Amino acid sequence: MNLDDYKSLKTKEIVAVLDGDEEFGDFNSRQKMSMPYLSGPAICDVGKRFGLALEYEGMKSRWSYMYDLIDLGIGSSNISDVLSYLFDESNFSKYIPSSLTNEEFKKYYKRSVESAIGRINSLLHYSGKELVIKNDKAVLVSRNKEEIELSLKNIPTINRDYIKRVAENAIDNIERSNYDSALTQARTILEETFCFVLEQRNIQANNKGNIKNLYKEVKNEYRMHIDEKADRRVKMLLSGLENIVSAVAEMRNKSSDAHGVGENRLTIDKHHARLAVNSATTMADFILSVEKKANGKLDY
Repeated sequence: MNLDDYKSLKTKEIVAVLDGDEEFGDFNSRQKMSMPYLSGPAICDVGKRFGLALEYEGMKSRWSYMYDLIDLGIGSSNISDVLSYLFDESNFSKYIPSSLTNEEFKKYYKRSVESAIGRINSLLHYSGKELVIKNDKAVLVSRNKEEIELSLKNIPTINRDYIKRVAENAIDNIERSNYDSALTQARTILEETFCFVLEQRNIQANNKGNIKNLYKEVKNEYRMHIDEKADRRVKMLLSGLENIVSAVAEMRNKSSDAHGVGENRLTIDKHHARLAVNSATTMADFILSVEKKANGKLDY
């Protein structure tokens, strides 16, 4: 879909959803459901997160700043990333009422996002467009099913900037003690990177959901077996990669928000969660370099 189509989001009704003005009913007796309420400075901070020159001047309305954010996002081809962040759990975490428990927050977040997307799509009805979230990416697509599938395939490529943003969101979650979400994001970094480098060889990943097997596919396709001629210190580094994959997979399965609490649930500390995110980020960066070098790219 043409980036200019995102200008259809520039209505006061839709912006009222995005900046938290519109509420969607009661979550409980204390809390209304809505997107996070973003002040003018907060909207500008979202823009700066993506390198957009959006400065708070104090003279404009909040909806005007949101219009500017949308325009700058379109102009920089980052509009999907900007929208994805607005709907991301890390954005909600900044404004979550302290009265909600972690379990209540999860429900609040899910119901608020579903309500917001539903409201926006009702306002977009006559435009023939629809806002969808798939794999944590917010994308504006045609209501035609075939075009929806095509648009989702054309989501911006996995690169170092994308990995950095996911990692930054994960670290934000750690600072807010949302270790479960951070571990899920660490796993996402690895899974999406493995799938991406396989797709660069026109290989459809057959092990989505199992990052250990995904890594085996990547290792075989890119011949990442330890070179007998390699320095032993390099071999030591490379041998640690599988440990990172296994550890992140196990920690995610036993501790993350993707699974319920059970007898095998892992209690994790802040510095361990940060180690998991940083390890996943380092490995993803290395795998991207392997793909670039193997496919003859010079910027590895």
